[in-house]
Amino acid sequence: MGLFNKILKRETVIEVGAVMAGTCIDLKEVPDEAFSQGILGQGVAVIPTDGKVYAPADGELVVVFPTGHAVAMKTEEGVEILIHVGLDTVTLEGKPFTIHAVQGNTVKKGDLLLEVDLEQIKAMGLNPVTPILITNANEFSAVEGISGNTVSSGDVVIRVRK
Repeated sequence: MGLFNKILKRETVIEVGAVMAGTCIDLKEVPDEAFSQGILGQGVAVIPTDGKVYAPADGELVVVFPTGHAVAMKTEEGVEILIHVGLDTVTLEGKPFTIHAVQGNTVKKGDLLLEVDLEQIKAMGLNPVTPILITNANEFSAVEGISGNTVSSGDVVIRVRK
């Protein structure tokens, strides 16, 4: 490929924001093999300090689980994002969750999707760590998680390169 073609094929970077305020950690630190080994996708996780869950990017809500524990969305660029609030929280049958999102709706980065009572999750003996995953990472040239920081919702925590 010539230099001219390389210049024309500029890389696109899609930024994905933190869905909650807290501490952003590497997926390898999540105490669940499906997440820590990247089986469900690549990304990061947030140890939340606030129970409000916001859209990490503009896109369509593909799945809003009726239990409120997870949301899947797809950006205009085709990035598929899974937000999974807590570990094993599906077992709570939606009790600590308030759903503000509607499956099929288009959302903007920063729109409120869910609220969760973090203390109730902890009281049930569960971990509130919240993975943010790119489930179709193999369709992109790179997925870079940015961990090790205290984040507010919306702060860039994943860069997807196309």
